Amino acid sequence: MNLISTYFPHLTEKQLQQFDALYPLYQEWNGKINVISRKDIDNLYEHHVLHSLGIAKVISFAAGTHVMDLGTGGGFPGIPLAILFPEVQFHLVDSIGKKIRVATEVAAAIGLTNVTLKHARAQEEKQTFDFVVSRAVMPLADLLKIIRKNISNEQHNALPNGLICLKGGELEHETLPFRNRTFVYDLHTYFNEAFFETKKVVYVTI
Repeated sequence: MNLISTYFPHLTEKQLQQFDALYPLYQEWNGKINVISRKDIDNLYEHHVLHSLGIAKVISFAAGTHVMDLGTGGGFPGIPLAILFPEVQFHLVDSIGKKIRVATEVAAAIGLTNVTLKHARAQEEKQTFDFVVSRAVMPLADLLKIIRKNISNEQHNALPNGLICLKGGELEHETLPFRNRTFVYDLHTYFNEAFFETKKVVYVTI
């Protein structure tokens, strides 16, 4: 938990309490429904929460922004981002019902009021958003085909609307077809832990 406040030192007391509550909640739910590898639950804050917040090192969403988290699983990156940006609306979507149930229960338990959740496939979601965020759900080209319909034309942020993905490893082959509108940010620039050495945020304008 100290990891979060180290990199995000201006959190309110409420935000600190919400982040602090995540570990016992996910530990409890993971015992019932395996949404995080059982070997990895002790690394929740580094591998899942801080990783999700890497997006906030690339963009600070303006109040009133609407963001869809596609393939949220148990709520990543959507729930950590919703804590960090309480004036931004997050819509968490996943095709696996039991994972959405965990995300729903966690969001309710910590009192998030800026989150909606939906059990659906990506192709079924028709609403539009300023940004779609995702964590290594599928190859970039496939994801862009699916979410293009979901990106609004209205602009609220310093960066143009688009797709923001958390990815790892070598990405040149994935980003090559979109190189003129793709920006890759190395998370090891922002976070010192070895885990982030190969982790990246990929932003594609739509």
